[in-house]
Amino acid sequence: MSKSASLQVQLSALPDNPGVYQFYDADGKILYVGKAKNLKKRVSSYFNKKQDYGKTRVLVKKIRSIKHIVVPTESDALLLENNLIKKLLPRYNVLLKDDKSYPWICIKNERFPRVFSTRKLIKDGSEYYGPYTSMKTVRTLLDLVKSLYPLRTCNYDLSEEKIEAGKYKVCLDYHLGNCAGPCEGLQSEKDYHDQIEAIRQIIKGNFKSSIQNFKQQMKSFAEEMEFEKAQRVKDKIDVLENYQAKSTVVNPKINNVDVFSIISDKTHAYINFLQISHGAIVRSHTLEIKKKLEETDEELLQLAITEIRQRFKSQSKEVYLPFAVTVEEDLKITLPKLGDKRRILDLSERNARYYRQDRLKQIKITDPDRHTNRIMQQMKADLRLSEEPRHIECFDNSNIQGSNPVAACVVFKDGKPSKKDYRHFNIKSVEGPDDFASMEEVVFRRYKRLLNEEEPLPQLIVIDGGKGQLSSALKSLEVLGLRGKIAIIGIAKRLEEIYFPDDPVPLYLDKRSESLKIIQQLRNEAHRFGITHHRNKRSKGAISSELVNIEGIGEKTAEQLLKSFKSVKRIKEASIEKLTESVGASKAKKIYKTFHT
Repeated sequence: MSKSASLQVQLSALPDNPGVYQFYDADGKILYVGKAKNLKKRVSSYFNKKQDYGKTRVLVKKIRSIKHIVVPTESDALLLENNLIKKLLPRYNVLLKDDKSYPWICIKNERFPRVFSTRKLIKDGSEYYGPYTSMKTVRTLLDLVKSLYPLRTCNYDLSEEKIEAGKYKVCLDYHLGNCAGPCEGLQSEKDYHDQIEAIRQIIKGNFKSSIQNFKQQMKSFAEEMEFEKAQRVKDKIDVLENYQAKSTVVNPKINNVDVFSIISDKTHAYINFLQISHGAIVRSHTLEIKKKLEETDEELLQLAITEIRQRFKSQSKEVYLPFAVTVEEDLKITLPKLGDKRRILDLSERNARYYRQDRLKQIKITDPDRHTNRIMQQMKADLRLSEEPRHIECFDNSNIQGSNPVAACVVFKDGKPSKKDYRHFNIKSVEGPDDFASMEEVVFRRYKRLLNEEEPLPQLIVIDGGKGQLSSALKSLEVLGLRGKIAIIGIAKRLEEIYFPDDPVPLYLDKRSESLKIIQQLRNEAHRFGITHHRNKRSKGAISSELVNIEGIGEKTAEQLLKSFKSVKRIKEASIEKLTESVGASKAKKIYKTFHT
């Protein structure tokens, strides 16, 4: 049986139920695992339509057999898909690294429990809180707990029999006030466990019960005239309230909620996770995912929610999301639009965006080629180009009411200035202030020369100006037979509008877009280069006119003097002998007389 016939038989046998499908190659190796609300429709879609993306087309060509698992609901399919991906590691799936070394806070299963940080989970009945994404967070919490409650740090077996037998003696921690001495029976088991319960609530982010308890203690000590003890308890209240003030970011009524947001580009997605308890962020984590088959944001967010909640063992019954996706059946989805809930979601998005920026900065340093390739791909997509703009040229005109008209051409290669290729032009054929005609002349001269010298042409031309300047540049390209062979755009300064040939509607790129930043950098560099040349030309003209105003001194003599003395100031200070050496006795007398009378 042929490959296509075999696959058709397998496709026809697929059910219309929710489930998970698996693609295998000719060697029986797993290629891809996916989930579907309707297995038959989803799997058939790979073979019934032309795939837009190259990687998907390659995947479909390699498929030789299809397996499937039927499950009751789509949310069950989501969980099963996540588990199979981690178990089978298919080549074409997004692979999520499961880091087993996150730190936890352990409350040990003992008569007088110890509280400490660990990276190992031992199934001995102990309680583990976490995992935490940062050891710094764990240390901060433990320091807070130890400053509020005296806890033992020794690993003695504090059984009732051994304490009554007087087997242990208090250590230095007791004398320093860091432990209440349960090893000698100086602290009751009930009192110690009350402390542990308060610590549980603090770790969960609930400070209310501890603060109320300390306030009662402070009041009791004050009534008994024990003001030193009351002050020590007040200090603990201040520590708790300060910590709570730093932690609370929104309405304290928002409790036990997971927040997810996603920021993505062509190659990667960044999913931020915030866990909120009693209005405070108790956990934050950003997951970076490399795309394999042009996955959508919905698919990646759905996958990340399942993975992150499993990884951090989240028990939250509600999630805040930027858009709806399929999740576990008993999980409530909220799509915030306004108020405190929206502010939390915005905070999560900012965290994802900052994480992406940090990663891109690191890549720029450690792997500049990858950084350049990513920006070129982004520009190609944003500007709807047929190829990556590795070589870009930008033009700008400069004049003051038509005087000393000049133009500048700056060149960027791989997104960076190539200053040795910069050129400036003196406008020759245009009289008066005519930006459109000047642009037409400069573009024609530039590319006529490149064609004559058989130099490489750019993939993109950027014109500093709106539709008028763009149309003028297009005329020159048409005359040279280059229209349609080189992409060309115009950028209007006021609203940073991008204009395309024969399209009256401009494109507005995101102000934070890297494509727009490159175009702005090109425009600003062309403006700087053109203005500098224009100033130099005006300056030379002003100097030359001061000398030409002297009777008997023409432009050639003025140029000769400037070549010899470099500036008008030096000409004024020169002796008559020096001037005579340069321009002869007769002209030297006139110049000397003009500047010394």
